[in-house]
Parts: sequence; C-alpha cells; structure tokens
Amino acid sequence: MFHKVLIANRGEIALRIHRACREMGIHTVAVHSTADANAMHVRLADESVCIGPPASKDSYLNMAAILSAATITGADAIHPGVGFLSENADFANMVREHGMTFIGPDPEHLRSMGDKVTAKQTMKDLGVPVVPGSDGAVTDDDEAWAIADRIGYPVLVKAAAGGGGRGMKVAHKREQMHDALNMARNEARNAFGSDAVYLEKYLGHPRHIEVQVVGDNHGNAVHLGERDCSLQRRHQKLLEEGPSPALTQEQRDWIGQRAVEATRGMGYRSVGTFEFLFEDGEFYFIEMNTRLQVEHPVTEAITGVDLVREQIRVAAGLPLGFRQDDVEFRGHAIECRINAEDPRTFAPSPGQVTNYHAPSGLAVRVDSGLYSGYRIPPFYDSLVAKLIVSGTTRAECLRRLNRALEEFVIEGISTTIPLHAELIHEPDFISGDYDIHWLQRYVDAKGG
Repeated sequence: MFHKVLIANRGEIALRIHRACREMGIHTVAVHSTADANAMHVRLADESVCIGPPASKDSYLNMAAILSAATITGADAIHPGVGFLSENADFANMVREHGMTFIGPDPEHLRSMGDKVTAKQTMKDLGVPVVPGSDGAVTDDDEAWAIADRIGYPVLVKAAAGGGGRGMKVAHKREQMHDALNMARNEARNAFGSDAVYLEKYLGHPRHIEVQVVGDNHGNAVHLGERDCSLQRRHQKLLEEGPSPALTQEQRDWIGQRAVEATRGMGYRSVGTFEFLFEDGEFYFIEMNTRLQVEHPVTEAITGVDLVREQIRVAAGLPLGFRQDDVEFRGHAIECRINAEDPRTFAPSPGQVTNYHAPSGLAVRVDSGLYSGYRIPPFYDSLVAKLIVSGTTRAECLRRLNRALEEFVIEGISTTIPLHAELIHEPDFISGDYDIHWLQRYVDAKGG
C-alpha cells in the first residue's frame, strides 16, 4: 500500500480523499493555490504545498508544480480527484515517468474514452448500445446532411472532445444543419482546441442513467448499480438519486451486465462510470467518465462500498475486495449539490460564510469543506457542499431529505438550498416522472 498520497485537487473532493487515505493509514499531501491557503483539506492534511496563484492554469492545472510538490514531499502516488487533471492522459503518463502511481485508469483508457467518437465506437464493438449517428467525426457538410437524413431529425451535433454541454447544438430540421454545424465547431474549437464534431439522434425526453463500475488488474470487474442524474440545468447536474425510479429490476440488471462486460473487455482498472440516455425502455451510451464522480456517495450509501478506498487499493495493484455476488443493494439515496449560487438566477455567490451548520442524524451525510468564517474564492467551481440522504424506501428518503434541508444553514452567501427544498415537493419529482429537460423547464417557468 502507498505510504503518502498527494491530492491534486481542492474543496470537498480533496477532503473526501484525505479522509479515505487516513482511514487506510496513508499520509496525505494537500496542494493549494494562494486562494485556498485556509481551505479545510489544507488544514487537515499531513503536509501542504502552495503550487501557485489563484488561476487554475497556474495552480491546479500546473502539472510541473504538482509533480515538484509530490517529489519534494516524497509522495509515492497522486490522486487527481475530479475535474482538473483527473482525466488527463498526459498527466497520468508524467506521473508514471516520475516513478509515482496515478490513482486512476491507465493513460490509454483516459485517452480513448476522452474522445467521444472513439469511446462510442469502442462501446459499439463491445456490445454496448449506442445512440444512432455518425461512426466518427464529420468534416463534410454534405456527409452530415446525409447522415441526418438517415437517422432522422432532430439531430444533435456534438464536440468529439470535452463535455459540460459545450460544443452541442440541435438541428430540428434540415435547414438548421448548416448553422448547427458551424456553431458547434466554433464552440468546440474555443473550448477544447479541436473543432471535430459528430452527429447523434436527438432524443426528446430521455433520462440520464449512469452505471458505476470498478475493475482491477486481476481480471475482476463489478458494477455497483445505477444513478439517475436527470435533474440538470444546462447539462449541469443538480440532484442525483439511486436506484432510478424509472427502471425495472430487469432493466437495471441488463444494463449493469453490459457495463461489466465492457469494463472487462477493455481491461479497464479503477473506478469508472458508463453514462446512458434512457428513453422508451432503451439505453443509449453517451460517454464514459474515467474518474471518480461527484455523485459517488449515492452509490456508497446504497451499497456500503467505499469507492475511494477501492480506487486506491486497485491503483496499488490489489484485487477488488468483493465480487459481484457480494454486492447488496439497500434502500434509496439522494444527493443534492449545494452550490454557492443564487437559487433563482444561478449567478455565482462567492464570499465569506458567516454561519455554517450542517444537518446530521440517521443516514444523513454532508461532504463539504465549509466552516464559519471561511471565504469562498471566486475562481473555481461553485459546488461547496453535497448533502447525501438515504432511507429504506424512496419515500422515506424524501422525508429525511426534507428534514435535512430544513436544518442546513449556510449564511453570508446565496446557495441552492432553497431550490432543492422546492424541488423535492414538486409532484413530478415525488412521482419520479421527470427527464433531463424537466428542471430547465421548471427554472424557466419560475423566471430563472
């Protein structure tokens, strides 16, 4: 097992990784920008190293600074967390070249799954259902129109690299294809440095279902059930739950098995997530996230498996600590992402937290680095806390979530807590009858 792990991230996920390491007897090194000098993960880590000024490109994306910090502190492994360098194949290679272990997948999987065209073709070859569309990047407009005519409108034009909703445009009819292609290419070029795009059939009312998997170096692979991530605004998730209220047991068993077979077929090691759109009883692969997910606590709550611990163990060359038959799914769990944003306009709300009180009690978990007096910097993602609640049934989980949101106090800034408190009382959400467009319609109707 590793002696010392450098955590190349910040915020609640850095704190989560630190806690898993300490429970495993592993020393930790926190790296931080000047803006994060007083962050909780920096305070709790065994050692800390400042790696640059506030801008991410000068700190959390500064590979040379991170590797230097790992070298001078004697770290034998680096955990990249989520975002930043977590899916950067070049960084993973550099970590290896410096004689340390990258706690994540092999660079070749980071590279192949990071290109959506390659990922889609790989999944198709492995027997995973994919969205009808082009077989690869489309460079010729006439070819794009021919493919769109074949799969039928509406058509989604998507950037081959990147994500987060950038480089995505919908053409509802043939006359809109020219503009959709040009706008998607321009966005993709500006955001990801590549204007490669591909086409997919646009699904009107899908759910967003993702399947959690773990594979090791010994040929073992398991799935840990699915999460429903359909409550999204502008392709950004706000609430996740598991299991999905939209799936039957037969459907979740089927898609779980497909994910396991693909994981084993790729020779994939580490944690990963297969993301699907689900409509009219059919699954369509959209991408694979080759890292820990923000919403991983949902899976931990319903399986009892510590995903960060397993990720570290696998990276150290150990086999999985369990088999598929050992996985027992219990009850229901929901995660609310608490962002430092206005709950109506979603404008960022950095600043000083004047009062902080996290809810607690049976089956209530809060992942956050906040504390009273902490000043949230304006330079990074607005996620400041995750509230995870579980129950024996979905109804019990919702009642407990309502109580926990009532207890949650974050003063001095605006947060999305009031929005979550509203959403869980909406009839469509209570019944589980929502799709990936539902939240945006709700927000628009409220004037957000």
